[in-house]
Parts: sequence; C-alpha cells; structure tokens
Amino acid sequence: MAIAQPAQAAQPAQRAEPTDGRRIRGLKTRQAILAHAARVGSAEGLDAVSLQRLADDLGISKSGLFAHFGSKEELHLATVEAAAQIFTAEVIRPALAQPRGVGRVWALCNSWLSYLERGVFPGGCFFWAVAEEYDSRRPGPVRDSVLAKKAYWSYSLKRAVMEAQEAGDIDADADPEQLAWELDSLMGGANSGFKSGEGRLALERGRRAIRERLVRASTSKAGTKFG
Repeated sequence: MAIAQPAQAAQPAQRAEPTDGRRIRGLKTRQAILAHAARVGSAEGLDAVSLQRLADDLGISKSGLFAHFGSKEELHLATVEAAAQIFTAEVIRPALAQPRGVGRVWALCNSWLSYLERGVFPGGCFFWAVAEEYDSRRPGPVRDSVLAKKAYWSYSLKRAVMEAQEAGDIDADADPEQLAWELDSLMGGANSGFKSGEGRLALERGRRAIRERLVRASTSKAGTKFG
C-alpha cells in the first residue's frame, strides 16, 4: 500500500511587477519636449532651443526640464536624435516598402517632398535648416551629429541608386554618387522655394525636375515604375 505523501504547502502566487507609471509618464513628457524642440529648431535654429524657451512654451518649470536634460548641449543632441527618428518614420521607412529599383529612389524623393508638404516641421526640412546653421562652425558633438545624419540621408539616396542599377532600372554607367547629389540638390532647392513663399508650387517643380532626372537615368527595363 502506497504511503500518501504530505501535501506541499501552497506557494504564494507570483505578483507581476507593477508598471512604473512615473517612468512611462516621464518618457512621454520627454518625447513631447523633444518633438516641440525639433519644431522650434527647424524654424528658428537650434540656438533658439533652450531650457528657458521650452519651459515658457510648454508650461514646464525649468527645474523640471533639468530632470530630463542636464545642459543645453545635451538638449540639442537629444533634439537632433529625436528629429532623426521622426525623419526616418516620415520619409525613409515608407519608401523602403517599395521594391529595390528606380521606384524606391522615386519613393524616397517623393516621401521627402511630402514630408515638407505635410508640415512635419514648420521650418521645412529640419536637417537642411540645422546643417546650414552648423556646417561652418568648429567641430563639436552637436555639429558632428547634425552633419552625420545629413550625410546618412545622402548615403541612403546613393544606396537606393546603386540597388536600382543592380536591378537593371538605372543605367549601369551612371555615377550613383553624382546622381544622388543631384537629386538631393533638387530637393534642397524645393525646400528653399517652399520656405520662401512659393509653397506647393516649389514642391511640384521639385517633383517634376526629379522625375525628369530619373527618366534620363533609367533604362528601358524601368518602364513606368515611378511618377
């Protein structure tokens, strides 16, 4: 006859770790601060982005902002990073949904023009504005971050052109760096016209110029993959 084993004492149920509501609220507050800082930076330059300015605009105490950013440089670096994340979500990620080829090159350019048209930043492209503010300054953390992110966009265009060449959509003899530079320059011109009062007319001129440049660079295989 088997001997019954004594029942083990019931173990107390494991409680789930409580969500740190304060941390979540803190992250949301930080994101809201940086989104506003990026908008100010695009329209007025990063020099206009200060703890006092943000405190006044957002109704937050300056001491409260110090809990998120210990210095103006730290605030500027975080603003540049936040603007890059917004740019990626608004411009690069949607275009990458297109297959590799000239259609993706066009999608990158068109997404960029659309991001101006939709007023994601009130001053046009954040990185064109801030690069013009910082490119002639001495090297430093903020300048280096701004120019590195601007250069990444140029590289993204160049990479898309090279992939289009591999797909047979763009002439293999075309210089991808030169073509990317021309496309970026056309977008910069559209940005300047858009900010100076031409509005959507500048964006349509930019679209037409970019489309015509891609048509000239495309092979017969590309067909009507863009435009």
